[in-house]
Amino acid sequence: MRIGELSRRTGASRRLLRYYEEQGLIVPDRGANGYREYDDRSVDRVNQIRGLLDAGLPTRIIKQILPCLDTPRSIHFPDATPEMLALLATERDRLSERIDVLVRNRDAMSEYLSEVARCRAPARAPHQVSGTDPMPRGRRTRRSSDAG
Repeated sequence: MRIGELSRRTGASRRLLRYYEEQGLIVPDRGANGYREYDDRSVDRVNQIRGLLDAGLPTRIIKQILPCLDTPRSIHFPDATPEMLALLATERDRLSERIDVLVRNRDAMSEYLSEVARCRAPARAPHQVSGTDPMPRGRRTRRSSDAG
């Protein structure tokens, strides 16, 4: 598939896909005409990259761990170095801190929205609660003195 199709299937812009290529995160084949050619595995790879970027990992770390990603959902490190493991542990801890902050922010927003909704809820008059109407239908006409 060409870059436009990969862009459509992943939601990543063509420019972003070219950036991933510049960073060595994806490596397309080149057709005789010089156009980039991607296979179906590229869709999973781009989705993995986007997920790792969304999680806060920088491209320099993603580039190091991409060869260890066997499938879209698993990571396999047969020859992980102590440095790589330490780097991943640091990134994991940083992500955990970000998650804690995001959860606190989400909870604060939820509380705020609940409070605003509670305050904006129309106050019910006693007659609305009981279902009785304090003004009978015949008395709802406007008086000529109110026409003012």
